[in-house]
Amino acid sequence: MTIRKITTFPEEVLRQEAEPVEIFDEDLAKLIDDMVDTMREAPGVGLAAPQIGISKRIIVIEFGDEEDETVPNQLYVMINPEIIKESNDKVPGIEGCLSVPGVVGNVDRSLAVTVRGQNIHGKPVKIRAQGWLARIFQHEIDHINGVLYTDRAEEIWKPEQEDLDTI
Repeated sequence: MTIRKITTFPEEVLRQEAEPVEIFDEDLAKLIDDMVDTMREAPGVGLAAPQIGISKRIIVIEFGDEEDETVPNQLYVMINPEIIKESNDKVPGIEGCLSVPGVVGNVDRSLAVTVRGQNIHGKPVKIRAQGWLARIFQHEIDHINGVLYTDRAEEIWKPEQEDLDTI
């Protein structure tokens, strides 16, 4: 288990479009394990490779059922992910980011998305997500495209405790 240092704004890697992953090997598996450990340690619900200073199109997400907290969290690992479909319905929500500490913002995101990518073995995968899971996918995919949530936020502020409770 290796906890990586989280890259914070204004580091340049956060503003670059990440490179596609082409080699699926043990080094990739180790990087993904490190990303999952780093995300959990932070703690966060998602992490993109640029957030640990690596310009690769890799995201990890761990999230549970919004309605039923007794359902265990599910881990999603996507390599070279892209949103191929999104709902026209947008909803506002408060977002924060491990790479932009100390502030949160209100961001409109699509209520549902379909994401296509590859798994750790390079096999194609497709995920349909809605609600907060869809928001997390959009946030993390923005990272690999060099976009921060603050670019999309209608307003940004330093959170009070009640804001942190809703994130």
